Amino acid sequence: MPEPSPTPKRRGRLLRIGAALVVLLAVAGYLTVQYLTGGTGPGCEVVPAGRDGGAYEFTPEQAVNAATIAAVGTGRGMPERAVTIALATALQESGLRNVDHGDRDSRGLFQQRPSQGWGTAKEIMDPAYAAGMFYEHLTKVRDYTRLPLTVAAQRVQRSGFPEAYARHERDATLLSAALTGRAAATLTCQGRPGISAATGPAAVRAALVRDFGRDVVQEAGAQVGGRGGAAPPAAPGGGAGADERTVTLPVRDDTGSRGGRSLSERGWQLAHWAVANASALHIERVSYAGREWTAGVTEGEWRAADGKNADGAGAGSGAVRITTGH
Repeated sequence: MPEPSPTPKRRGRLLRIGAALVVLLAVAGYLTVQYLTGGTGPGCEVVPAGRDGGAYEFTPEQAVNAATIAAVGTGRGMPERAVTIALATALQESGLRNVDHGDRDSRGLFQQRPSQGWGTAKEIMDPAYAAGMFYEHLTKVRDYTRLPLTVAAQRVQRSGFPEAYARHERDATLLSAALTGRAAATLTCQGRPGISAATGPAAVRAALVRDFGRDVVQEAGAQVGGRGGAAPPAAPGGGAGADERTVTLPVRDDTGSRGGRSLSERGWQLAHWAVANASALHIERVSYAGREWTAGVTEGEWRAADGKNADGAGAGSGAVRITTGH
């Protein structure tokens, strides 16, 4: 005999269960994407220097953390390969997110463990500290610059899945080329002015000290305004003028010497660092070497100062100027 048809009540219950499963799967997918992308969706992009390959898209949160990792590395005089290894490791361990959980007592960008001597839980949750500890251990790996990335990372991390680092090598290479300044005008962010409470030149200087160290910022001679510290005139209507919202970082011989980097590389590192921190620090404009990035402009492209598209080439010159929001 054929099976009896479900009653209307049973059919309704089955439909509700099916709808609930669909919702649960959608939520699970959303949470997975949020974990992998940093929770705010892509808003930044880095492209190869020759524009002859695929781009890597990432979130403003990931951009800030990547810029910190690169700044700490170059501040220690580490080569670009070291920065690539660190970025690939953080991409695998945390998705470049400063998470406060993990396997057992693991936490932070590199999933370091207090119980294994990496520092206190509070210290490990400081991205600059965590990056510094990673580099400290990496320098003890003999010939790490010549080793496959997976081998070098594994000798620091002691991961249960050492081969997993390899899948992030291309993206980490793109990021490190931009964030060490070797690849000019290759990192862009859309920028979201107004979402952060950390605003103004003081917040920018504090973040520079956090990532690069106080000595480096003092060497750069960071100034506010365009007259060597003299107070600029107020904007029409009594508001703050652009000059007093601008941090100027001169790029000189003494700021380009760390790690053997050229002046152009040092300038582009600072410029890309500022763009990566645009949302977090309410940065509206960054200019360097005749090129300018402006928050909110479509695709966040670097453009020539006269408004034409910039090609990203050219030597560094003068100073990096970072203009914050009102």
